[in-house]
Amino acid sequence: MKNLLINKNEVLLKKMQLIPYRENEQICLVGPVKLPVKRSDFEATFQWYTWLRLEEPINSKEAVLDYILSANLQETQQSSVLVYGDFQNGDEALIRMHSICHTGDIFGSQRCDCGYQLHQSMKMIVEHGCGAIFYIANHEGRGIGLFSKSLAYLLQEEGYDTVEANHALGFEDDSRSYEEAIRVLETLRKKPVTLITNNPKKLEALKKHGLLADKHIPIWGGLTETNRRYLETKIKKAGHIPENQVI
Repeated sequence: MKNLLINKNEVLLKKMQLIPYRENEQICLVGPVKLPVKRSDFEATFQWYTWLRLEEPINSKEAVLDYILSANLQETQQSSVLVYGDFQNGDEALIRMHSICHTGDIFGSQRCDCGYQLHQSMKMIVEHGCGAIFYIANHEGRGIGLFSKSLAYLLQEEGYDTVEANHALGFEDDSRSYEEAIRVLETLRKKPVTLITNNPKKLEALKKHGLLADKHIPIWGGLTETNRRYLETKIKKAGHIPENQVI
C-alpha cells in the first residue's frame, strides 16, 4: 500500500500547479490530461486542464489532495480548459472564453447560440492548429446560475427579452468575471492571443491584462427562429459586435 501511495503522489503532484490569486486565495491548476474528442464534423485530441479556486490558505499540493476529501466539490461546478497544439510557444493562438450553458452545450437548446459557438470554436482551433477553450463554470445564465436561468426562461416565454428577464429577477444583465480564467491563461501562455468572440467585455478583460492580439474573430451562426430575438437583444442591449463589424 505504501508504494501505491508514493506512486499516486508521483503521478498527481507533477501535474498540479498552485497559482497565486487574490489575497489569501490560490488557484490549483491540474493537467494536462489527454482527451480525445469526436464530433460529427471533426475529431481531435486535446490536452485538458481543470482548475479549482482555493478560498483558504493551502500550503502545498499534497494538502490539496487532503482538502478535496471534505470540500464537497460534487456540489459545485469547476472550470476547465481544452488546449490544442503548442499553446505555450505558438506564435498565433486562438482562444474562446466560453461560459457554461447547461441547456445549449449539453441538450442542444435552440433558445441560444451557445452550443453552436462552443463546438464551432473547437473546430476553428483544430483547423488553426493552436488554441484553447476556457470553459467557465460559474457563468451559467451570464452569472445568475442554472436555477435562476430557468426562472428567467419562464419570464421570456411571457414576452421578456433575455436582459429584461435577468433584471426582473433582481440580477444584473451580466455579472460574469473573467479574472480566474485570465490568471490560468497567464500561467499557460505568455504571448498574446486572438479571441473568438462577439462580446466587447471579453475583449476588454484580456486587453486590460495585455493578453490580446490586435484583432478578434467574430463567431456568428446557428441562427434559428427560436433564438433570433435572443441574438438581436445581445447586439441591441448587451453591446455585442454585429456580424461583419470590425473593432
